[in-house]
Amino acid sequence: MRRHRVKEEKLKRGNRLTLMLNDREMRAIDIYCQRYRIKNKSGFLRETVMNAILKKFDEDLPSLFEVNEPDLFKYSNEAEKEE
Repeated sequence: MRRHRVKEEKLKRGNRLTLMLNDREMRAIDIYCQRYRIKNKSGFLRETVMNAILKKFDEDLPSLFEVNEPDLFKYSNEAEKEE
């Protein structure tokens, strides 16, 4: 039972983030939430932002099996080939 309470405390949201939108942006969110029956805008926005962040993290992390030519060394490799 105690572990459950500790876990709940770690997941409790205590940080506030304020976001300013213009009228068009707010209207677009309102229409979207109405159309797709989203009742909790706070949860929707939190999930949307976190999904975008985690997707970007996944794209930016190096992969064990991907072999990309680094852009930093293109110039030096070309210079070596010419000599």
